[in-house]
Amino acid sequence: MDEIYLDSNATTPLLPAVWEAMRPYSTDCFGNPASAHSAGRRARQALEDARERVAFLLGANPDEVIFTSGATEANNLAIFGLAGESPGHLITTPIEHPSVAEPIERLEKRGFRISRMPVDSTGIVEGESVGELIEPQTRLVSVMFANNETGAVQPVKHLASIFQGRIAFHCDGAQAVGRLPVHFHDLGVTALTLSAHKFHGPKGIGALLVRRDVKCPPQLWGGHQQQGRRPGTEAVALVVGLWAALDLAEKERDARMGKIIRLRTQFLRSLRERAAPVVLNGPEVGGVPHTLNLSFPGCRADSLLMNLDLAGIVCSTGSACSSGSLLPSPVLKAMHVTPEVLHSAMRFSFHPFLTEEEIDEAANRIARVVARLRETEDE
Repeated sequence: MDEIYLDSNATTPLLPAVWEAMRPYSTDCFGNPASAHSAGRRARQALEDARERVAFLLGANPDEVIFTSGATEANNLAIFGLAGESPGHLITTPIEHPSVAEPIERLEKRGFRISRMPVDSTGIVEGESVGELIEPQTRLVSVMFANNETGAVQPVKHLASIFQGRIAFHCDGAQAVGRLPVHFHDLGVTALTLSAHKFHGPKGIGALLVRRDVKCPPQLWGGHQQQGRRPGTEAVALVVGLWAALDLAEKERDARMGKIIRLRTQFLRSLRERAAPVVLNGPEVGGVPHTLNLSFPGCRADSLLMNLDLAGIVCSTGSACSSGSLLPSPVLKAMHVTPEVLHSAMRFSFHPFLTEEEIDEAANRIARVVARLRETEDE
C-alpha cells in the first residue's frame, strides 16, 4: 500500500533543485567560513550571498538575518534575548507552538508575569483585548503568524501597529514564511523566525530576523560569528539550501497556493460526504490552506492516528514537537471546542506536489477507518 503524506506542517520533502544548490557546499566548497584562507573565503562568500538573498526575499536588511538551527532555536534566542531579566511582564497567546510556549513558561518561573490574549472560536486572536493588557513593565509580546494546528492567520501587522515600537514584538513565522507573502519591515515586528524544512528546504537550518536598531543579547558564547549574536560555525550548505528553497517558494507561490486550495477543497468536500459528521476546527477560508484540522465525533484521536498510520495515511494530532504526548491540544482547548470535538481531532497538512488522485484515495481510506472505528465504539 502506497503511503500518502499529509503531515507537511511537521516537515516537507526536500526538493531536488534545493539539494543541487546545496551539493557543492557539502562536497567541493567545504571550507570553514571563518577561515582566512581561500577555501574559507569561498565559503564565506556563499554564506553572505545567501544572507543577502534571504534578506531581500523577506524584506529585511542582511545584517538583520541570523542563521540558526531552526525556528525552535530562533524562538528561544528571541524570547530570552528580548525579554531581559525579571521582573517584567510578557504578553502572548494560549495557541503558541511549544518552542514559544515553553520558553515563556520558563520565564514565568523566573518571576515574569504572563498575560495571554484570548482567541475566538476559529483560533484567531481577539486583538481588541491587547490594549487592556499592556503595563509599564511589559517587555515583550509574542504572537505567531500562522497557527501550526489550525492554519488560522493572526492579525500580526495590526497588533504591531498598536505597540508602535514601544514594546518588543516577536513573531513565530515558521508556518507562514515560504507560504504567505511576508515582508519583515512592513509587518512591523521586532523579530521574526522561520525554518527551512517547512517550505521544502533542509532540516537543521532556520533564521531569526531582528531589527538592526534592537539589541538581542546572545544566549551562547564562545565565537564571533554573526556579530556574536549566534556564535558557532555556520552550516554553509544548509544556509544555501534555505535560500534556494525560499527563492523557489517565492517564485512559485501563486501556483503552489492555487494547487493547495484545490486539494484542500477536494479533501474537505470528500470527507464531509463520506465521513460525516466532520467538524472543522479553524477558519473555513482566510487561513493558511495547507492546514486542515478536523474532528471525527465518535472516534478517539489516539486510535484514529494509529489506524490511519496502518492504512498508509501520514498525519498527526497536533504539533510534531509535542507528538510524544497525546494529551488534548492546548490550541483547541483555547478555542473552547466541545470535549467530543477535542478528543477526536486530527491535523492534515498538505504540500503542493500531492496529486488529486492521492487526495481522493486519502479521503477514501480515512472514511473507511472512521466508519470502522465508529462501529467499534458503538458496540
